[in-house]
Amino acid sequence: MQTIAISDPSDERVRDFTGLTDVDLRKLREPAEGLFIAEGEKVIRRALKAGLTPRSALMTPRWIDSLSDVLPDLDCPIYVADEQALATITGYTVHRGALMSLHRPTPRRWDDLISSARRVVILEDLVDHTNVGAIFRNAAALGVEAVLVTPACADPLYRRSIKVSMATVFAVPWARIDPWPSSIGLLRELGFHTLAMTPDRGSIALQDVDRELRLAVLVGTEGAGLSAAALEQCDVRVRIPMSPGVDSLNVSAATAITFYALGQE
Repeated sequence: MQTIAISDPSDERVRDFTGLTDVDLRKLREPAEGLFIAEGEKVIRRALKAGLTPRSALMTPRWIDSLSDVLPDLDCPIYVADEQALATITGYTVHRGALMSLHRPTPRRWDDLISSARRVVILEDLVDHTNVGAIFRNAAALGVEAVLVTPACADPLYRRSIKVSMATVFAVPWARIDPWPSSIGLLRELGFHTLAMTPDRGSIALQDVDRELRLAVLVGTEGAGLSAAALEQCDVRVRIPMSPGVDSLNVSAATAITFYALGQE
């Protein structure tokens, strides 16, 4: 295995890894350039196990041994830098010490993705990458077979989303659902009963949902919740009953409860 030493943080060969803390820039760059970043040994291993294709790797010397069983098989450059250079390149102290740039997988058609699923979740315009990653982890743990994200939703392959999801974004199939929200009608044509999750007291209680149905659960953006257009097009509005004085839960906590309840026989 050959490695390439990087001493100059401005070296163009490590451009994939520059400015990782600039969220606005990375949100534009990564999809446009067809890449995403995996951080840490566990995430890198899971990305490779999922069959994703690496572009390059960047790490401190001590992580070479930790990944020595997989690095020799990679058909990509492996760059090595000291901790100071790595922090300058990325914009932060990389505690896990290893990064990999990978090619984004070819986007899948959302309707093909869910053709055989019985439980899917749709994320409408969530902006927090932490919440997106947490919902993927909930989906993987609690039997949701696919995640659909609206055009304005945060990127599931953003570094923070991947990390919070514990790399389950590589295991749970996902796609962008577009056009939105008119595609809700197409979900119904595909045989899904659409559930709009809302704290509205006029909605039915979660425990009253018919679990025999093929279900698509819609959750909305942090704070405002689902858009009026999405609410209007869904089959039923559903709430999680909770104690008086508390009107809602964090969206990732709400999905965990919902997935668990809908997965019970």
